[in-house]
This record gives sequence, structure tokens and C-alpha cells, in this order.
Amino acid sequence: MSRLPTYVTRMQPVRRAIREQVHKLVGAGPKEAPAGEPRRDDGIFGPDSVAWRVHRDFTSMMIGGVGSLLLQMLHPAALAGVWDHSNFREDMPGRLRRTAQFISGTTYGSTERALGLIARVRDVHNRVQGALPGGGTYSANDPALLTWVHVAEVRCFLSSYLRYRNPFLPIAEQDRYFAEMAIVAHHLGATSTPTTRRDVDAYLEAMRPELRWDRRTRQVAGALLSQPAPSPLMAPFSSLVLDAGIDVLPAWAAEMHGFRLGPRRTRAIRAGALGAGALVRWALRDSAAPVKA
Repeated sequence: MSRLPTYVTRMQPVRRAIREQVHKLVGAGPKEAPAGEPRRDDGIFGPDSVAWRVHRDFTSMMIGGVGSLLLQMLHPAALAGVWDHSNFREDMPGRLRRTAQFISGTTYGSTERALGLIARVRDVHNRVQGALPGGGTYSANDPALLTWVHVAEVRCFLSSYLRYRNPFLPIAEQDRYFAEMAIVAHHLGATSTPTTRRDVDAYLEAMRPELRWDRRTRQVAGALLSQPAPSPLMAPFSSLVLDAGIDVLPAWAAEMHGFRLGPRRTRAIRAGALGAGALVRWALRDSAAPVKA
């Protein structure tokens, strides 16, 4: 019986720890149904979808998730919902975990599970409403606000995937990704959701006059970017993800936040995130319960 090389044996605890942290964060993957639930179908998208490909890479999805939260909070109504209805200072890790599990479940879960998760989010949104500081009101079920949150999310997910996993994804496939993800947005209540890369870019440009940055934005962004790592082992990875999430923002959004990484730091962040992505993919390879997020 052949023995594994010493360096491989020494890396096994690292591999197990990474798998445990990823499974804890995102839950079930495409081959795994939640405990007690038989898998009925391939879900909303199916294995031939671009969404399955894009959401498969854990590192780029985490980076895109951080970027999307930073972009979303520039909208006054999106920020107000977080400020008024969440304990963001203490529960930012929980918010990230719930978002990751929603994306994983709606992407890879059965149609029944995906629609159930969407219904649960809509129920939560029914209670998220209030007054804006400058006058007027907001509601998390506002179709226009849902469209903003959705577009900010999918734009950052795809941008991160292109940078850290597959920069050669054809434009037609990128358009297909946006069209696929618009299905989830529609079920959540969004309307007039852009379904091509060109339309996404045009939408974000048109939204810029409505966006704001103030002391509350600074506090919510600070809570996101200062959250502790889930374990000492994951601390370097978590730090890279947060920095890369800033870097994946549109340049004008990073400027609104006051982020200035500089060319040298940007190169270091991108090189580090590429290496971290390779390490995580190695850790998850051949897992008995593949995790996709």
C-alpha cells in the first residue's frame, strides 16, 4: 500500500479545516440536498446553466459578495433597511452566511427548495420598511429597490468570476448569466431587470445620481470590513476576500467610499486572491459533499 508524500499528509488538516468552514458557510451544494429532503429535480437553472458555473467557485463568490454589499449600501433605501432592521455591527457574519446560503440554495437546490427560500425572503421583506433620513419612505419589497440590490449583486459576482476564475467567458455566456439570474429577481418581485452585460452597465450608470455616501454608509462598510475571521486558519483568506471585494467594485463606487488601494497593493491583492482561490479549490476537490456557492 503506497503512502502519501509527507507534505500531502501535513496538508490534510488544513484541507479538512477549509472544507468545514466552507460547508458551515454555504450549506448544500449541487449534489447534496438538506438533511431529510430528497432531491426532486435540478432546480431553477440546471447543470448546463452559466449560473452553476459562476457560482461554483467559492473564492470568487465570496469576493463578489463583499463587493455587492459595498455597492448595495450606496443606495439610501438599501442602507436604511440595513441600518433600521439589522444588528449589523454584531451580525455581519450572519448576514454574509444567510446570503451565501440563499445563493447556494436557489442555484443548486430543487425547484421546491429554491422557491421556498425565495418565499422566506419575501416574508422577511414584508417587515423591512421605514422612513428615509432625508424624507420619504422605503420598503424592501419596492420593485425598483429589489432591482438595484439584484443588479449590484450579480454584477459583482460575475466581475469577480471573470477576474479570479475565467476571464475568457464569452460575452454571450455573460449575457446568459444575467438572464438566468433575472429569474430569481423576478420571483423576489423585481421588475425591468437588465438581462445583458450592456444593459447592466447602462443601468448602473443611470443609477449613479441616486446613490449617496454618508456617516451611516461609513459605519456599515466599517462593520463589514472589520469583521473577525471565523477561525485563525481562515484569517489570511478572510483578509484577502475583504480587500479583493473592495477591488472588484466599479471605480466610481470605490471612489464614493473613499477606497484608495494603489497599484502596488492592488497587484498584491489580486495575486493573493488568485493563490487563495487555487488553495480552496484544492481543498474542496473530490469532497464527498461538494460545496458550491
